[in-house]
Amino acid sequence: MQGISICGSVASTHGANCSAACAARNDLRPPCKINSVSHGAYSWRWSAHKLHTKTNRRRMNSTTRTYAKWLFGGGDGRSSDARLERSEAANEDILVFYFQMDLQTRIQYALNIEQFDVAKQLREKLTEIETEIIRQREAKRGSSKTEAQDKALNLLRVRADLQKAIDSENYALAAGLRDEITKLEAESLAVSAKALAYQNVKYAFRLGQKVRHKVHGYRAVICGMDPVCCESKSWMETANVEKLSKGPNQPFYQVLVDVYVDPELIVAYVAEENLSAAEESEKGRFDHPYIEFLFYGEDTAGDFIPIKQLREKYDQPRYEASGDENDDDDGNTNS
Repeated sequence: MQGISICGSVASTHGANCSAACAARNDLRPPCKINSVSHGAYSWRWSAHKLHTKTNRRRMNSTTRTYAKWLFGGGDGRSSDARLERSEAANEDILVFYFQMDLQTRIQYALNIEQFDVAKQLREKLTEIETEIIRQREAKRGSSKTEAQDKALNLLRVRADLQKAIDSENYALAAGLRDEITKLEAESLAVSAKALAYQNVKYAFRLGQKVRHKVHGYRAVICGMDPVCCESKSWMETANVEKLSKGPNQPFYQVLVDVYVDPELIVAYVAEENLSAAEESEKGRFDHPYIEFLFYGEDTAGDFIPIKQLREKYDQPRYEASGDENDDDDGNTNS
């Protein structure tokens, strides 16, 4: 059976194909028929669901000129350094989020045309995807409260073993247990700090806010946030996170980078200390292929309005810019 096609080419985290990106949420059209789940069309991985946007020739030419300028203009190396903060994990997280929304749309459409068996299969697939996403998120961030409890229990156990070793005059074993206790205490302190960060986090920036990178100077838009750095150790080493004044224990943000500034960066993962709010003069045109399905549009202050699902994902309140008090939750202004 032939289903809706939202295929084109995937926005690569590596590359220059920045014009190949995600379809706008508003451009989704219900399928005439719905693909059978058994054909694997709804694999949870975003790579199975390619996305595209309608890009006019003028935008393509402008982006190409910008890219060529970097390739042959010499430059000061800032764009190359900025790419150290490029995050494949953040990019995939955004695309999986789109995939979830699209599945929900397909489920509703299947119900509307009374294809209940298909809707049931899609719902099961959506549940499977959401379960896997939660598992991966917990594996990446860690369940701080549980980790802290586990570390505390391990410390009690090892201290009890140490006392037994001392009582039995097994000093070699006691020395090894003391080293293990020192290691566990350091790990417990780190986990406790992480748990505290999750409980008491206060973000300096909000979803949809336009910002500027203090070091690399590029403009970006906030589209995700974590209380602490949740990237891999290898990524943190590459991005020199240990050189930050606050290290990894500060809020980190997923940011969309203006494609006219760097068509290769796409999505960066940036520490809060390296961001500043964009000035009013910097809130002009901003182009990125993901804008259309993550945000309703711009508010009166020139920042973007996150869709409801994005706010719910990060448990963030709705922000009312001055003059937007009459906006409804679909991003439409009541005139």
